[in-house]
Amino acid sequence: MKRRNFLKGMASLPLLSSVSATNLLADNAKKGLVKDGVVTTAAHWGIMDVEVKDGKITGSKRHLNFTKEPNVLLNFTGDMVYNSRIKYPMVRKSYLENPDSPKPELRGKDEWVRVSYEDAIKLVAKELKKTREQKGSGGVFAAAQGWKSAGNMHNSSAWLHRFMELSGGFVGSLGDYSTGAGQIIMPHVLGSLEVYEQQTSYPVVFENSKVIVIWGADPIATLRVSYTTNDDQGLMYFEKLKELKDKKIIIIDPVKSYTAQFFGDGATWIAPRPNTDVAMMLGMAHYLYVSKKYDKEFIETYTTGFDKFVPYLLGETDKTPKTPEWAAKICGIDAKTIKELADTFVSNRTQIMCGWAMQRAHHGEQPYWMITTLASMIGQIGLPGGGIGFSFHYANGGAPTCKGAVLPGVSRGSTGRFNDKGEFIGTATGKIVNGKYVEGEGIAAKDEPSYAIPVARIADALLNPGKVIDHNGKKITYPDIDFIYWAGGNPFSHHQDLNKLTRAWQKARTVVINEQYWTASAKMADIVFPITTPYERNDITMSGDYSNMHIVPMKQVVEKFYEAKDDYQVFADLSKAYAKDLVLAYSDNGKDEFDWIKSFYNTALEQVKNIPDFYHEMKEFDEFWAENKPYTFAPTMESEAWVRHAEFREDPILNPLGTPSGLIEIFSETIDKMGYDDCQGHAMWFEPAEWLGMKTKAAEFHLINPHPEYRLHSQLSNTALRDKYAVAGREPIWINEADAKTKGIKNGDLVRVFNKRGEILAGAVVTKNISRGVVRLCEGVWYDPDANGLCKNGAANVLVNDIPSSKLANAPICHSNLVNVEKFKGTAPELTAFKDPKFA
Repeated sequence: MKRRNFLKGMASLPLLSSVSATNLLADNAKKGLVKDGVVTTAAHWGIMDVEVKDGKITGSKRHLNFTKEPNVLLNFTGDMVYNSRIKYPMVRKSYLENPDSPKPELRGKDEWVRVSYEDAIKLVAKELKKTREQKGSGGVFAAAQGWKSAGNMHNSSAWLHRFMELSGGFVGSLGDYSTGAGQIIMPHVLGSLEVYEQQTSYPVVFENSKVIVIWGADPIATLRVSYTTNDDQGLMYFEKLKELKDKKIIIIDPVKSYTAQFFGDGATWIAPRPNTDVAMMLGMAHYLYVSKKYDKEFIETYTTGFDKFVPYLLGETDKTPKTPEWAAKICGIDAKTIKELADTFVSNRTQIMCGWAMQRAHHGEQPYWMITTLASMIGQIGLPGGGIGFSFHYANGGAPTCKGAVLPGVSRGSTGRFNDKGEFIGTATGKIVNGKYVEGEGIAAKDEPSYAIPVARIADALLNPGKVIDHNGKKITYPDIDFIYWAGGNPFSHHQDLNKLTRAWQKARTVVINEQYWTASAKMADIVFPITTPYERNDITMSGDYSNMHIVPMKQVVEKFYEAKDDYQVFADLSKAYAKDLVLAYSDNGKDEFDWIKSFYNTALEQVKNIPDFYHEMKEFDEFWAENKPYTFAPTMESEAWVRHAEFREDPILNPLGTPSGLIEIFSETIDKMGYDDCQGHAMWFEPAEWLGMKTKAAEFHLINPHPEYRLHSQLSNTALRDKYAVAGREPIWINEADAKTKGIKNGDLVRVFNKRGEILAGAVVTKNISRGVVRLCEGVWYDPDANGLCKNGAANVLVNDIPSSKLANAPICHSNLVNVEKFKGTAPELTAFKDPKFA
């Protein structure tokens, strides 16, 4: 069907005005825009003052200065508004010609056709209905696994899920890519997620800790960002830590990270083979047990199942005692050092700051379980400046929580659903009365089954509908997904084995993306809505994730870019097109962005009205907004003295953990009864699918795939900041000096990195700051494949194995991969990652 006839056929769907059929969103973008001057706003990397001249961004810098440590992420705001942007709603040519047979194999290769916003809305509504009619809600996958805007209002994932829930249901996702294994195993072991929870406060650590262990983390790189907005306190505290000469700093990492370089001679760097942390921990545990240096009283009082772990530790169950000598052969750290580390930990007040890297691996559940077991043997969990913490490196965990107001956010809106006839079939509460959505009982209806799959298994699910997998003690059947809607994420950056994902992507009939930029994910879609950046809309946020130190106005800085819309508007207009009255429930009866922002602020204001010390700081919303500056709250003496797990240690009976026993579960009856071969009743050493100790190695080098210093995943990749770190025009790959010499590779060379899953080009950084046999290539690169599948830009996830961590968590394993490296021969291909696709 030709485009003209296709658009003519769309006329039967509900009409929309160019802004919104119900005037949902007043044109607030033009309210109070600064043409020349400074606007205060915020991003994940901090509160910023953005300079504007003639209505365009000319610069940006920190609004507050807690630290001398620079954060260059703050300085490229203009590039984020003007580079690589999607200007108009676009539809892939073959899809537009025939949505029922859209030639999905041409995704990423086809031409794009510009359509009107109204026609794009109609098209998505029509095809979404078609999928639900044919396959039910199980045919619709709605994903938002990314770092949405720092603001509380423009939360792309919440608005997507709110629309999908109200309009008929969808397949969701379980867990996330960041802590997939950790967030599943830790509730079984310590009774809570741990990975996203507040840490022992830094003042307590500074006062009480003698030894600080940074294991598998790079906080100097990762503390530049927060999920809300960064308050820089994490970097400030690490600056203070560096000045404290009475602390022993130990960094355990195959790479001499930015944090290790930051401390220099003030820290001891220990570099085990990648993926062997569990063996190293077992060697320490064996030494502590046989030497009787472990804390037997703590084990007996606060843990359960140690007696079932000891036979494995001593080798009685598998004829392999986990001695330091055994561990040394696996991890590459000599037995003497393993024993010395154990002695150091147990004889000093030791705070272990555990990173997320070690759980992003094959059998990634085991290092978290084992480090908890080891910390239990050391016996300092719950003591000031002792024990373990899993979030010191993230979003300023450990910065004391401030007392004051806390902003709410957007709910998913799981109050019922509207069918395509406009009938509300509430599954909980809500109904339409006199043309308005109100709380109350909905019409009783048989609900459709809901689905959720582990987020890292999306490619597997697309390729294998109907397949049954184990997950955390349950069985999950993959649905038959035919319609994908992604908002607030970049799957062709953060998923594993991108060649496999490309094949899987072709199984869905329809892919819709809300996106600001022409990323690979946008180029691999069928329908694209251009979305505003945070600097083209108004919002409100808090700083610090854990500290809640500021309430920050996020004022719109510049006009919306071409035809870009807010996610909220897109889903509001989809609601209008999809079913009668759906938009009323979706928008809470027509709220615009300022209505939502004001409601969030007023909720916070009510929280502190009866607290005189804080209420006088907060003014009414209009005055707060006009002042254009953040409100600051202060920590309390209690929060500055807070110790993780202290209440449990004080009285484990009155303050039990959330485990079945209420204690630390060194042996878990729950997991043991699941009967998994790859995650059993206690922490164990499992050989990874790929590692340097393999008898027959699949490739030569172990690839470490950490978070970058100069990006937030794929964000900021399309800015001039890239000029600061790119080598040979590509993503840098660190390689040891001796390895580089053997391979004939020099600093700055273009190299080919490859394995059986794919190949990429990268720029060589020859350095002493990495172990032999290990290479380092950061995640988050914009995927840029040529006609043969070679990624010209160095996307590490091309090379990453897409198998689950275990049957327990089904988490990604981005640190369990072997690769080959060779000097590239021939003419370097042109980069196209940041260029527009082909337009018809």
